[in-house]
This record gives sequence, structure tokens and C-alpha cells, in this order.
Amino acid sequence: MAVGGSLIFSHILPVIFGFFGIIFLISGVMDNNRYKSILGAFLFIFAAVTPFIFLRPFVL
Repeated sequence: MAVGGSLIFSHILPVIFGFFGIIFLISGVMDNNRYKSILGAFLFIFAAVTPFIFLRPFVL
């Protein structure tokens, strides 16, 4: 049985963070803006790690 809110943290938020991460990465590289590129990389990595961070208590 799904725990309330687990769908948001496992499927919805990582996609949103990953999408904006890619957008910031592309925008930062095209504009030679290091801060946008770093923000994009951080968001993309955060999108990959988010399900493991937030859903860990529900596994046990």
C-alpha cells in the first residue's frame, strides 16, 4: 500500500527538479554563466537523490 505523499517524492518532484536542472545547465553553458550551470548541476543531482532521501523512512 502506498504511503501518503510517496508518489510526489518518488515520481513528480524528481522529474520537475531534473527538468529545471537541464534547463539551467543548457542556459548556463550557452550564456557562459557559471552560476546557472552550477545550479543546474545541483538540481539535476538533487533530482536523482531526492527519492532516496525522502523515501528512506518508509522502507523500514
